[in-house]
Amino acid sequence: MTTPTTEAPVLTASDFLTHWQGHRDLTRRTIEVFPQEHLFTFSPEGTMRPFGAMMLEVVGMMEPTLRFLVEGEWKPVLSDLSEVTTKEALLRAWDDATDALREQWARVPPQRLWLAVPVLPHLSAALYLVDNEVHHRAQGFVYLRLLGVRPPAFWERTVTGG
Repeated sequence: MTTPTTEAPVLTASDFLTHWQGHRDLTRRTIEVFPQEHLFTFSPEGTMRPFGAMMLEVVGMMEPTLRFLVEGEWKPVLSDLSEVTTKEALLRAWDDATDALREQWARVPPQRLWLAVPVLPHLSAALYLVDNEVHHRAQGFVYLRLLGVRPPAFWERTVTGG
């Protein structure tokens, strides 16, 4: 858990959400350019998951983490996304998770914003979701390049409402 501070934050909760939504927009565009036939199957090495599987992890973590941030209750049950087997379904699930983030962010009490994930006490819940998404998106960039596909420009993280 974090200790309350009287220092001004580097980012406000609103600034952080805008930053996060920029990452979510870029990750969505990465999913869009991923070839459908490789989204859930391509792995450059046997122990690495396909990009689609990594994105399902990112989507599935949104609900329990938002519940924790809003209500203070940690239930580490990921959403059931077993029906998500196509790019279109993944994009819908992505958009649903993004909508939930937009809708619930204002309900996050400021004192909970930087609380640590109970199972990862060294990591802030909100920051962990962003870091995990960026990490897996970077893996997706490598996969795309191996498949001969140019990934989106990583510096273009404007929020388009997707």
